[in-house]
Amino acid sequence: MAALVNFSSRIGYSWFVDYSTAIVLAYCTGMITAFTLAKLLVFPESRQSVHRSAFYFVLVNIVAAAQTWIISLGLAFYALPYIGIQHYVPEIAHAIGLVAPIFTSYMGHKLLSFRE
Repeated sequence: MAALVNFSSRIGYSWFVDYSTAIVLAYCTGMITAFTLAKLLVFPESRQSVHRSAFYFVLVNIVAAAQTWIISLGLAFYALPYIGIQHYVPEIAHAIGLVAPIFTSYMGHKLLSFRE
């Protein structure tokens, strides 16, 4: 759900700011959604305070945002045009960029953000 919020908000942000900035803004929007959903649904047994969980959540997501940003821009401006893809380049690049940090983010949140 958070990835869908991230992806769709990037499209909306792109109406007002450049692609690179839209990716960062969308990641922040998705991160707020992800924290709320993770706290309530994925890691409900976590005994850490909300402040501690939020601190580690942000740290883990800074790494994940960097992964998403680097992969999205690399694909949009270099890899996809190089292999001849011309349609929906920002959307394809961003979707792949969002998928890239799933495992590292999950492990970071399990071990740090929502430790039981």
